[in-house]
Amino acid sequence: MAKHRRFSDKPKSDSPEKEIEYETQTNKTLSEKSPRDIKSILLSGTKYAYIIAAAALLCGIYTPFTDGEAFSLVIYGMLTILLGLGGAVLIHLGIKNEKFTRIMVCGGLGLLVASLILIHELSENYLF
Repeated sequence: MAKHRRFSDKPKSDSPEKEIEYETQTNKTLSEKSPRDIKSILLSGTKYAYIIAAAALLCGIYTPFTDGEAFSLVIYGMLTILLGLGGAVLIHLGIKNEKFTRIMVCGGLGLLVASLILIHELSENYLF
């Protein structure tokens, strides 16, 4: 069980140099990443499998089997939805991250707009 420090547990110091040193020590311990074990790798792999399965269901993966439509359109639809999902993830990381914020948000918006245009092109409702 992790021990949590309270404000009163912080060592008293007279100089600001010691306070800065204490803060850097606590930031170093928080930023250290634990090694990845098999369980966390499997959990992240199943997370991505669920995302791909949800994209397949959103695209109507069963449509070619029931209506006799082209299967390639469903694959293009899945890739388009995953492109939009990648744009949304980039926007999320850009807002959360301190570095490259504008680049990541603009890239994510670009991917979302490209996904929207591709969806309209696939549905034969042309935007341009």
